Amino acid sequence: MSSTIGILYICTGNYAIFWEEFYQSSQEFLFKGHKKKYFVFTDAKKIFAEDDSEVKKIYQKTLGWPNNTLLRFEMFLKVEEELKKCDYLFFFNANISFCDHISSEILPNEIDSGLLAVLHPGYWNKKNDEFPYDRNANSKAYIAQGEGDHYFMGGFNGGMRENYLKLINTLKNNIQNDLNKGVIALWHDESHLNHYLLNKMPKILSPEYAYVENWGLPFIPKLIILDKGKYGGHRALRYTGVKKWLLVAKDNVKKMFYYFDIYRRKSI
Repeated sequence: MSSTIGILYICTGNYAIFWEEFYQSSQEFLFKGHKKKYFVFTDAKKIFAEDDSEVKKIYQKTLGWPNNTLLRFEMFLKVEEELKKCDYLFFFNANISFCDHISSEILPNEIDSGLLAVLHPGYWNKKNDEFPYDRNANSKAYIAQGEGDHYFMGGFNGGMRENYLKLINTLKNNIQNDLNKGVIALWHDESHLNHYLLNKMPKILSPEYAYVENWGLPFIPKLIILDKGKYGGHRALRYTGVKKWLLVAKDNVKKMFYYFDIYRRKSI
């Protein structure tokens, strides 16, 4: 049976460069046979396919780092009433490109707590004590030593409408509670997501759904997390204007001295 699936996507600032590939690969591979509605949060003047009826462009100014990721749940709630018209909701990071068919097989049900989460590609084969959970007891993202069986990535998650809207609202409130105390979770929204899923049993996907480009993971990828280094790296993508160029220049100076030091050592 066909469902309406809402796709939540943020591409503020320089991240807008990823949207066209995300959209085109999604149209080719993602949720064939279902109706898709794209909710694109962006400050770009124009985006690819913005006139298509399934693409809803929502103005969202860039909030800087880390607020662009930390406050994503607050962004989503700007269109909560429209999200309620979908059967399922899924969030995807901007730099994702689909490379194989993904459809009904990943849709969670009530047995899965109505939620879906993906094992983080950097920790899928690690032990509990290696997970980068937030250990700050003052944060709503806190997870005590010895707790937790999995570490989930923040860049792909979703669920049934009511279940995921509850997640969005809860995490928005938890993050605001932290901010009111001057606390920012270790890995921002990802830390809060892991805390929320701690005592739940979501549908779990392997890193074939989180295949980082050039990592050589032992999985056949369903989607690729594109290497940001090809687009200038984190600093070039996260920042704009003078600050962006100052930070990039700083990185380049560091690289110059690094290679000069290697050359000097070889010459001695």
